[in-house]
Amino acid sequence: MTAPSAASVALINLGCRLNRVESDIVASALLSAGCELVDKHEADAIVINTCAVTGEAQTKTRKAVRGAARLPQSPFVVATGCAASLFASELMELGPNVVVEPRKDLVAKRVLELTGTGAGREVRTGILALSPTPTGRTRPGIKIQDGCDNRCTYCIVWKARGPSRSVPSDEVIRAVEEACDRGAREVVLTGVNLGNYRTGKADELGAGVGLDGLLLHVLRTTSIDRVRISSLEPPDVTNDLLDVMAGSDGRVAPFLHICLQSGCDATLRRMGRVYDTSLYARVVEQARARMPHLALGCDLIVGFPGETDEQFDESYSFCEQMEFARMHVFRYSRRPGTPAAQYEDQVPPETMAKRSEAMRGLAKRMRLRCMEKLLGTSEDVLVQSAGRAVSEGLFDVAVDESLPVGEFAHVRFEALDEGALVGKTIKS
Repeated sequence: MTAPSAASVALINLGCRLNRVESDIVASALLSAGCELVDKHEADAIVINTCAVTGEAQTKTRKAVRGAARLPQSPFVVATGCAASLFASELMELGPNVVVEPRKDLVAKRVLELTGTGAGREVRTGILALSPTPTGRTRPGIKIQDGCDNRCTYCIVWKARGPSRSVPSDEVIRAVEEACDRGAREVVLTGVNLGNYRTGKADELGAGVGLDGLLLHVLRTTSIDRVRISSLEPPDVTNDLLDVMAGSDGRVAPFLHICLQSGCDATLRRMGRVYDTSLYARVVEQARARMPHLALGCDLIVGFPGETDEQFDESYSFCEQMEFARMHVFRYSRRPGTPAAQYEDQVPPETMAKRSEAMRGLAKRMRLRCMEKLLGTSEDVLVQSAGRAVSEGLFDVAVDESLPVGEFAHVRFEALDEGALVGKTIKS
């Protein structure tokens, strides 16, 4: 009997950095089951990894699902992710060919069932995407944690993803080793609330080991050249974690993305955040004392309900003091179902737009200053595509196009060109 032909599948990703990692894992599972990744206009099935972090994100999700469902070939549309977890019935109403599968680890299996191509095919499962990833990234992400126990007043993610839970350390080690076997030189440890990583009772490291212990275990037991940590909350940047990073001899990238959201304490209190600016500044000072060349990133919301001009100015000044190398600036978007959506003192859109423009301008100037400080220095950069690499601090670097993709090259930063450092190869 002839085996069914492979399904042609398109994958659309919406939302956060973790969603991108999870989409790569889903894509790897689809490839392992014999599916072919194609453009959405050619697909038998379209997987949409949805987002619900803001009202705007939910609108984009509905638009993406509705548009996919109406394509001429009438593909199966499989919605997964946060919006799928929270608003399954609403999404299924967008078309008779829309199916909701909140569990990403079951998406590939669902696609095979819908397209009738699952006979005799096995589905790859795990926490690691192929390397390079199906979307071409040379730095595969490894999801070691999911869920959140915080209750920020603007956020609904904790409802969508559930309470915090962590991947056992032996699974993390296997994923890192697998990435190494496939040629990855750098991996990124990621999660919803990464600093809340804790091992369980049955873990080989013992119960209660946090991110610092896991990171040290990865360094001691695997041959990975470099590990990068994704976003952390300020209280989770502990002295123990900084000691591991600083003592890693460059194997842990000297980059920290520490969530801020606002540089004003009054706004942070309304947001329900678990820190204030004094703690944030102290954490940054401690990190830079151990790693003088640390690159610092953050997320920032402008126009949160109740934010006055004076409070925005306070946030602006604090950001300027922190000298961020990388800032993700967002305008507040009202998220139904959250306490902040009910606050009466919503900031007008035109005011948010002006504040966003001002903060983005500051972010651009600070990033440029950080890059200028690197001129004349040298370091190992990871080549991500022909002529392009990424530095330890996540700066774009223009390099010789002959350098092999996925490998490190030691370069000296000699100039700036269109927002990128220009690196002269010293050795590769």
